Amino acid sequence: MRLSKDDILKAEDLTAEEVDLSGIPGYEGTVLVRGLTGRERDEYEMSIMVEHGGKQVQDFANSRAKLVAKCVVDDDGKRMFSDYDALALGEKSGAMIDLLFDVAARLSGLREKDVKELTEDFGGEGGSPSSSPSPRGSAKPSKNSSAR
Repeated sequence: MRLSKDDILKAEDLTAEEVDLSGIPGYEGTVLVRGLTGRERDEYEMSIMVEHGGKQVQDFANSRAKLVAKCVVDDDGKRMFSDYDALALGEKSGAMIDLLFDVAARLSGLREKDVKELTEDFGGEGGSPSSSPSPRGSAKPSKNSSAR
């Protein structure tokens, strides 16, 4: 069956998974992780770019926490963290960030190649939030139970 424009625009295609953090010291419970929309993914990718010597280069500082901040949502599908919370989030457990990053990357369609590129070179110091805050996601995700 060939899809129409309306079929594509009306599709509820954002998925979310409940991720159990209980295996990580300090956490008892779950969080909901939703994949990025196309616009949010572009914003994320732009947030890890900086100008250096007149060229756009990737700045991997805190890139995992930046993705997690964009993808952890409440039961209504609203982001729990702002882009500005990513710096503080990056100071939390690396195991927790890694677990949530893996789920967020998979749900967002980030290919293994993309993830490898994001994580193989962590240059720079500190990391900073995106210069332009993104609107919070508004679609209510479906819940899929997932434990890793």
